[in-house]
Amino acid sequence: MSPIDVFKALSNEARLQILEWLKDPAAHFGPQGGVDLIEIGVCVSQITAKLNMTQSTTSQYLSVLQRAGLVHATRLGKWTYYKRDETALSQIAAYIQKDL
Repeated sequence: MSPIDVFKALSNEARLQILEWLKDPAAHFGPQGGVDLIEIGVCVSQITAKLNMTQSTTSQYLSVLQRAGLVHATRLGKWTYYKRDETALSQIAAYIQKDL
């Protein structure tokens, strides 16, 4: 995880919003047919609906977050679920506090 990639990923309001929602997915997203929001993550379709954007734009934003190491993707059948990488977010917070 490069700090430059992380800061680029965080430089977009919609990507920041996704990370905020994924911090407490139960508060921001509805049930997903038995898939645990906390353990597995949130389906792209729910994030897309909440962003009110196209699925391709949402997928692109999630890809940027994933490449920066800020979210993990889990594929179950034809669906992909995303959740925050809390370790990576803690590391970037420590980097900001210590090095910047």
